[in-house]
Amino acid sequence: MPDQEPLILGVDPGTAITGYGLVSSVRYSHQVKPVAYGCITTDKNVPLEKRLYIIYQSIDSLLNQYHPTEIAVEELFFNKNSKTAISVGEARGVVMLCAAMHSLPIYEYTPLEVKKSVVGYGRASKEQVIYMVQQILSISEKLKPDDVADALAVALCRAFRVSIPAAYV
Repeated sequence: MPDQEPLILGVDPGTAITGYGLVSSVRYSHQVKPVAYGCITTDKNVPLEKRLYIIYQSIDSLLNQYHPTEIAVEELFFNKNSKTAISVGEARGVVMLCAAMHSLPIYEYTPLEVKKSVVGYGRASKEQVIYMVQQILSISEKLKPDDVADALAVALCRAFRVSIPAAYV
């Protein structure tokens, strides 16, 4: 549906907490509105395969409820903790599989790209990202946990990219 205005699901994947944020975007403008946001949590005492299934079911439910036109996911950032990187990768895989099963395009952005598009500075702090997400989307309540703001930031990053005519990308 090329004429449909983008409805973007941003996801900040993790096995303990997966943040999500849906934003609607007016094509070729920076008008973006929040539609829904929150997080999917899983119990660390539940086996990993069941936790991944809970994430899958929750993302599938969001896709069936809101019918987004695309999904934006933060690229895996490998720091010092390889165990965390692996579990985030597993959760990302579940999200990407779910998107593929719904025939939705997936866009990936690095943390640097996300921060730069939302704050204007690629090395912005978590607090700066949260503040700017709240300002841009006119959200008055504190976004908790941070994963929710991160997911909305990923969705905003995609929305801002969509708002630029193709000739300028």
